[in-house]
Amino acid sequence: MSFVSMPRQDLLLSIESLAQDKQIDREIVYESLEAAIAKIAKHKYGEEFNIVANIDRKNGAIHVKRVFTVIESPESMGEEYDPNTMLTVAQAKKYAKNPVVGDVVEDSLPEPEFGRMAFQTAKQIMTGRVRDAEKTRQYEEFKDRIGEIITVKVTRIEFGNVYVGIADGMENLKKNVFRAEGFLKSSEVIPTERLQVNDIVRALILDVVRSNTGPQIFLTRTHPLFMEKLFVQEVPEIYEGIIRIRSVARAPGSHAKIAVETSDPSIDAVGMTVGIKGTRIQPVINECHGEKIDVIMYNEDPAAFIINAMQPAKVAKVIVDEDTRSAAVVVNEDQQSLAIGLRGQNVRLASQLTGWSIDVMNEAEEQERRAKEFKEKTELFITGLDVDEMIAQLLITEGFRSIEEIAFVDISELESIEGFNPELVAELQKRAKDYLAKIEQDYMDQGHNLGMSDDLLNFDFIKRPTIMKLGAAGIKSLEDLADLATDELVEILGEDTMSNRLAGRVIMKARELAYDIKQENE
Repeated sequence: MSFVSMPRQDLLLSIESLAQDKQIDREIVYESLEAAIAKIAKHKYGEEFNIVANIDRKNGAIHVKRVFTVIESPESMGEEYDPNTMLTVAQAKKYAKNPVVGDVVEDSLPEPEFGRMAFQTAKQIMTGRVRDAEKTRQYEEFKDRIGEIITVKVTRIEFGNVYVGIADGMENLKKNVFRAEGFLKSSEVIPTERLQVNDIVRALILDVVRSNTGPQIFLTRTHPLFMEKLFVQEVPEIYEGIIRIRSVARAPGSHAKIAVETSDPSIDAVGMTVGIKGTRIQPVINECHGEKIDVIMYNEDPAAFIINAMQPAKVAKVIVDEDTRSAAVVVNEDQQSLAIGLRGQNVRLASQLTGWSIDVMNEAEEQERRAKEFKEKTELFITGLDVDEMIAQLLITEGFRSIEEIAFVDISELESIEGFNPELVAELQKRAKDYLAKIEQDYMDQGHNLGMSDDLLNFDFIKRPTIMKLGAAGIKSLEDLADLATDELVEILGEDTMSNRLAGRVIMKARELAYDIKQENE
């Protein structure tokens, strides 16, 4: 029995059932069926007519009508006149009392009989509309759930890519009653795990993209946010905000580091995150297929944070350079391999966690580095200040590391150096400023030769050699930089020059300055 030949109350029940089954508004089902009925009526009465169908929402009665617009005369409409959809006032009186120009009048038609072909046509129209509504519903639902962890069931695996069913509740998941399909690219599957069809796992909604075949729901099990959200689920204090996760770094399936903090000094943030005998961290480890997780304490002091991040290695000393966000980590020789980790994994994760470039060295290598740095600074001061080696080394011994410091330091600090009189100090500062002015002019000339604007050349959020590299790549203004995507900037400069995280911050700052857009979460 077809939709429209069944008893009217059964028709209403069927529409209600279909709406619930597809989880769409029942009004969409009504409108889809009405459009199908109108299509069949046009086949019978003529495609040239404006025919509409209506289903009474209370009793299921079907009404089919031709619709006309009332006009003054055919001549008044000119070339737009259509006798199949327009009636004069006199003609319209057949269908309505006292019609006036602009009214819409209706001519009731018998309900069309649905033969096999007509029914198939109606079914196709209705099915297509319901399917489109279902796709829209799925997209609208899941686009607002990006960043959420869901439980899914593996339905098929193709070339390492995993397709999963998404359902409401575990019961529907087990029964294969799915609301939507999700997708994990092979790169979003933990490398050490071998998922099988019917496996039930958790995954993070990474992105939702609208497409002709329905929403594409991209999932991940390797993203750092996946691990962070797992801890939110397993540790009540993190969920409640008593403990805060500052950053997460992962080598999926192998090793991870997570930094936590709390504003309550009475709370052991690390201990509570791990749990008694690992009861809280173990479910996260199991979900991440045995991934080893180091929980460390965050510290506002970069050196202290880096020392914590290097666990389990013991650090003897840290030398930080805030200008370049780089750090030299000095360890005893017996700790060096542990600090670096297998294939550099420990130091790489520590670097990702802290956002600092970290170089691990032993005491002998650190001494060699210091000697090299001393020699480079000596040569810089000799050249830039036009002084002899003795004065250059004396300045370095007194703690001066750059010509900028000498140019702008209070003269009393220079005059306090033994053997430095006011005349010598004044001359040193003059030479330092002259040297910096020349460097500045050379830099601006080089940028202008590349066609770069002053706003980009004066963008002091990144180093000048990096800015020159942007100019050589065709980035000529701050607006050009602001319009880049993060991955584009990383591709231009190379991952060895700029990480994704830093690239994002650089672009945010460029947009703030170029377009006066304040970034809340910079």
